[in-house]
Amino acid sequence: MKDNFSKQASGYSKFRPQYPDELIRYIVSFVENKSHALDIATGNGQVAHKLSAFFDIVCGIDISQNQLDNVIQADNIIYKVSPAEKTSFENQKFDLITVAQAVHWFDFGLFYKEIYRILKPDGVFAVIGYGLFSTNADSDKILNHFYYNIVGPYWDKERKYLDENYLTIPFPFEEQAVEKFENQLEWAFEELIGYLETWSSVQHYISKNGQNPIDLIRDELKSSWEENDKKVTFPLLLRIGKLK
Repeated sequence: MKDNFSKQASGYSKFRPQYPDELIRYIVSFVENKSHALDIATGNGQVAHKLSAFFDIVCGIDISQNQLDNVIQADNIIYKVSPAEKTSFENQKFDLITVAQAVHWFDFGLFYKEIYRILKPDGVFAVIGYGLFSTNADSDKILNHFYYNIVGPYWDKERKYLDENYLTIPFPFEEQAVEKFENQLEWAFEELIGYLETWSSVQHYISKNGQNPIDLIRDELKSSWEENDKKVTFPLLLRIGKLK
């Protein structure tokens, strides 16, 4: 698994959008027993923390200690550094396993073998994510140019799975029909920029060129943002499966 987010762990914690409570409740509704849950690539622990309201014990793992230094704590959450593809958990331990905005980074074969090992026979596996956000038409034009043309060449090849709404990832499970969700927010300009700073493509661009690509659109984007509706809509991606 690649680690593209340790350098901006604090920004990731502050500016990445939260998943709405209704989405988490919906995922949990598929689970019969609520003893143990695991959130893989937990990042700042936002999903693990929301799951802690429903499960006796929640584990959150991530390969980045920097990310885990910024987690949201709860008495029934255990965080640990661990790769997704090879964990130290016992067989058939978890009633629910989630992975949010990260499955595209994994070695699918090794990862799914591990899921089949540690998920209970009647357990649930959920892949969560969000696609490219939209806002007002003027800002969208600027942001789409930024996404596809300025930093487009700097996205890792795995990004295509998100652009394809996770529909093209391997998914060797008994798939469950799911409802569609979206996340609607209202951002100040500083929050918009803070979120863009967390993009791995932006960090790759800076590493290669010694310049922040956001500076190329900052003034135009700020004018557009101040003159228009500041609402932001993220399409949420969700696939839920059970062991075959």
